[in-house]
Amino acid sequence: MLMDEAGETFGEVLRRLRGDLPLREVGRRATVSLSHVWDLEKDRKRPSPRVAESLDRALNADGALIAAMHTGKRADQNPDNPRLIAKANKSHNLDNVHHGDEEDPTKRRRLLQLAAGVGVGAVGSPEPLRQLIDLAANAHRTPEDWDAAATAHLHALRTRPPTEVIKQLSIDLYFLREQLARPRSDADRRHLFQVAALLAGIQANAFTRTGDHGDAIRWSYTARKAADISQNLEVRLLVRGEEAILGLYGQRAPEDVLTLVRNATQIIATPWPRLVAAKAKALAMLGRHDEAATALRALHDLVERGIRGDRLGWWMDDQLFFAQSWVYSAAGREAAADTARDHMLKVTAENSFQYRTNIHLHEAICTVTQGGVTRGVRQATELLDALPAANRTVPILETARRVLHAVPFDQRSNSSVRDLRSLLTTAD
Repeated sequence: MLMDEAGETFGEVLRRLRGDLPLREVGRRATVSLSHVWDLEKDRKRPSPRVAESLDRALNADGALIAAMHTGKRADQNPDNPRLIAKANKSHNLDNVHHGDEEDPTKRRRLLQLAAGVGVGAVGSPEPLRQLIDLAANAHRTPEDWDAAATAHLHALRTRPPTEVIKQLSIDLYFLREQLARPRSDADRRHLFQVAALLAGIQANAFTRTGDHGDAIRWSYTARKAADISQNLEVRLLVRGEEAILGLYGQRAPEDVLTLVRNATQIIATPWPRLVAAKAKALAMLGRHDEAATALRALHDLVERGIRGDRLGWWMDDQLFFAQSWVYSAAGREAAADTARDHMLKVTAENSFQYRTNIHLHEAICTVTQGGVTRGVRQATELLDALPAANRTVPILETARRVLHAVPFDQRSNSSVRDLRSLLTTAD
């Protein structure tokens, strides 16, 4: 088997050859620990010749892994590496929007840096290169173009691995920054900042999914600033609701999420669905189940009255069912949680892997809460083990950790609990 001329890291070759085979099975065949296989696949470690040969035999790779050990790219040359993508993005935040064109050499240098950061030179879709050409030509996008771009990135966030979202979104964020730097009417400026708020919110979400919480918090701050400049009430509340929701996935303490919700509700007296959902989930995490149920009923009433608080496409019907599943599962209300899960699975797209995986992890939480520790923990372990590495986002891993948190202290030495804890440790 020959290496691709473009070159791959050892981890990339291992991931491609593994296909749908679980990491645990690869480790068993090669007599290599699961955690070590995971580190190799993530390019966190370099393999020894013995390990490379064992993995090559285990996967019938015909020498491809041995060759990759000697000739593959280093991990720090991989344009899909989330840390490199994060580094490239840090210099393209919207906080420092300026007026007036930069000197041409500086702009060319920025374009080259951006191209390198998103892997434009790699074999694959030419779309990033096409957008860079547009940018170099100072092509102007209409408001309709920007609205369509925001919708496309939101769809990608729901259906694609977060590293892909970050790469593609980086181009449009830089493009938007350039357009903001040119003179325009007040109405155009407000609309561009509205788009900036939405794109920054999506970027915050994507960084949350890769575990880059510092970047996520900074992008949420940028989203709030841009939304306030846009003077669009709906967008101001939307990005604040999104920030609160993201905080629930290991980014902030539940108490701090409740503070974010309280601060956001000072903008408007009317309850806002996304904020109410965040409040219900945070209360459930704190074990304040009666208060969480009250918030959930308020959310249901808002949706039943047609008050979704979002004409921009961010609120979808499955989010009510997702919040219900979250709250009822945490409280051990199995019948109500099952009903919410069934409703959600009917309306959620098949390729929305994050929602669909988490809803089944909610089921595992409920099972553990009801006393079925071994069964619930094994269900969570099997869900994670079957999930492709690129789809093991932080929200999924944090929901799996909630399964562990639901286990009573006197049962945390259970072998099934140890297996799930080990799998989560290797996924960090």
